[in-house]
Amino acid sequence: MDTTAAIELRGVTKRFATEGPEPYTALRDLDLEVGPGEFCAVVGPTGCGKSTTLTLVAGLETPSEGTVRVHGKPVSGITPEVGFMFQTDAILPWKTVLDNVSAGPRFRGVGKREAFADARDWIRRVGLSGFEDRYPHQLSGGMRKRVALAQNLINEPRVILMDEPFSALDVQTRSKMSTELLALWDLTRPAVVFVTHDLEEAIALADTVVVLTAGPAATIKARFRIDLPRPRVVQEIRFDPRFVDLYQQIWEALRAEVDLAYSQITATPGQEDA
Repeated sequence: MDTTAAIELRGVTKRFATEGPEPYTALRDLDLEVGPGEFCAVVGPTGCGKSTTLTLVAGLETPSEGTVRVHGKPVSGITPEVGFMFQTDAILPWKTVLDNVSAGPRFRGVGKREAFADARDWIRRVGLSGFEDRYPHQLSGGMRKRVALAQNLINEPRVILMDEPFSALDVQTRSKMSTELLALWDLTRPAVVFVTHDLEEAIALADTVVVLTAGPAATIKARFRIDLPRPRVVQEIRFDPRFVDLYQQIWEALRAEVDLAYSQITATPGQEDA
């Protein structure tokens, strides 16, 4: 059995250049490990570096200090075995559902017939059979998210990074999409890092919830193992007494960071260092 971490960040610090004399430190000395097949949710206040963490794993950014590895290999650029779902749709508006979902395999050299067959299978799995010839503007928000899921999963990534992918959806659609995500994830069990501001969503989905401190120079404050049984129905798991216990524990760790971030945003000039 392979015990190599799917994702490993060690001593990671990330700085960004600013117009002032000093760079902005988004993350400082961050250690994060996600095992193969593990679903990890990352929560924290606005501006704490959640999305930056994803871009480092994806190879879209490089750390200022420390190391980032995916399946034991240092990340030195965009990694083909990593899928990324963004907040906004990354599907191509001029292509049909079938063309969008088959684009990944075709880019990797798979023949058109095989790519279309695989795409139709994944379109069926995400519940969009009959919509193969539709364009994104003809789909609802939830349907576009299903296309994005199929677009990622057809490539059989070993790691999927998700940056608040359902935040634009209404509450009912969001819960339903979360349950569908878990069912699809269970088919191949890639490692997942799921960034969200919604603590209930994090607990309902994840095996592990990681709490980041308020920025700047954010780091990991606490980790919580989510011992709720699987398979889970997101709309129902929230009523489990253990879910309520976990929520209270994690909120205790998160609340102080949210309060600190809010005070930094609302402070008048000169008060920050008072």
